[in-house]
Order: sequence, then structure tokens, then C-alpha cells
Amino acid sequence: MIATLLIQTKNTPPKLLDQVRERIRAKHYSIRTEKQYVQWIKRFILHHGKRHPQEMGMAEVEAFLTHLAVEGKVSASTQNQALSALLFLYKVVLLIDLPGLNQVVRAKQPQRLPNVLTRTEVRAVLVRTRGIHGLMANLLYGMGMRLIECLRQAD
Repeated sequence: MIATLLIQTKNTPPKLLDQVRERIRAKHYSIRTEKQYVQWIKRFILHHGKRHPQEMGMAEVEAFLTHLAVEGKVSASTQNQALSALLFLYKVVLLIDLPGLNQVVRAKQPQRLPNVLTRTEVRAVLVRTRGIHGLMANLLYGMGMRLIECLRQAD
């Protein structure tokens, strides 16, 4: 009886999500990436009535990503993560090449604020900062010191 179970187990292909996990681990992706990809693939399958991804194609991927952007109102980075998970599923696990993603409604990119102040802006901040805070701000700017390093020195 045990031998029969072992033979059945060897002849039974692994489940889809187990295949996904196996390929992710083979490529040394992080455990967080693995969890997110599996979660997105599950959501994709559930969104389409538990159909197997081999039965679906680009139209279903586009519909799912559009649904995320329009009805789910997800951020662009979240939609891109879902797209990456589905591309991994199709390209790496199922070995199916999907054509371009031209019909997907993309989530809005947030307006980016500048990361670096201009010299004039820095000067305006430093001139208005007095006392210990002014000293710390000048040290941070002039020496390239990290905030935590400056705070430790102040103690």
C-alpha cells in the first residue's frame, strides 16, 4: 500500500503554486517575493473563476491588471508587482510567452517630489536654523554626517 502511494506521488505533477515556489527558490528570490508572487497568482486565478492559467492568456492578464487599477485603485508599484508575478508565472513556470501589454490600464504614477535641495534652498534653510539645531544642520550638510551619527554625538 505504501509503495502504491509513493508511485502515485512520483507520477503526480506538483501543484501549480508548488511549481511557482520551486522555481522562485531555484532563482534565489527572497521569501517576501515568493509570498507576494504566490498571493498575486492566487488573486489572478480567483478573479477569473478559478480557471487554470494555462487556459487563459493575455486578455485575462490585461483584464486583471486593469481591474486592479480601475476598481482596486492600486498604486502603480502594486500593479507592477502583480504584473511581474504573472509574467514570472507564464514565462518561467508555464513556459508560455505572452505578447505585449498594450491594452492594460496603468495605475497613475504619483507626482515625484525632488529628492535633493538646490544650493540656494539649502542656504535658505541653514541661515534660518539657530542654536543646537543649526549646529546639527550645518554638520549634517557640511560633513555628510548621518542624522543618527549626529544625534549620538549630541548625547
